[in-house]
Amino acid sequence: MAKIISVHPDNPQNRRIEEVKQALQNGAVMLYPTDTVYAIGCDLNSKSAVERVRKIKRLANEKPLTFLCPSLSNVATYAFVKDYAYKVMKRLVPGPYTFLLPATKLVPRLVQAPKRKTTGIRVPNHQFCATLLAALQNPIISTSAKLSPNLWDEDEYEDIDDEYMSNCTRIELFDGFDGIVDLIIDTGEEPRTEVSTILDLTDEPAQVIRRGLGWEKAQMWL
Repeated sequence: MAKIISVHPDNPQNRRIEEVKQALQNGAVMLYPTDTVYAIGCDLNSKSAVERVRKIKRLANEKPLTFLCPSLSNVATYAFVKDYAYKVMKRLVPGPYTFLLPATKLVPRLVQAPKRKTTGIRVPNHQFCATLLAALQNPIISTSAKLSPNLWDEDEYEDIDDEYMSNCTRIELFDGFDGIVDLIIDTGEEPRTEVSTILDLTDEPAQVIRRGLGWEKAQMWL
């Protein structure tokens, strides 16, 4: 049974953040809200936890995982960012965007797309995520949590996780993942169905992989 941790959406309590941080450092997998959909996540550097996330989603090893970083400056630690890519991201972060970029050696192979050696990175505009990232000082895996008849159907996933989540209530989502994850973060937010916009910034010009939340703003700077 997963432990539910209630966190204030605007002012996350230090005690609760510390509890989540320690659990992630010990290899926990959590269900948590973001500025798009609810996500399944763990510490990027916990190999056993990343492997569990892959098993939960039934993702083959060639399917990359997205992760969250606290700021644009932090992105450069985990990806090679050209001037063009930096200019685009500077206009859009924090926000509902996933950027595909060449990965540095600090990104575990288990997270990368093995053929392209790329990774998906987000800088979310979400208070809980930002506070936890600052405390953990490690990126957090972020792959969409969804409830559907085909929850474990690997064929539904493209090169980057489709982030689709069927329409359900917060309680239904929590019940569905109870016993699957270790922690459930409850900020009182209901699940959203709006997905992130995915931009491939490995080369110039940027390639739009998916139009999602914030697409209109992104279009202005591409």
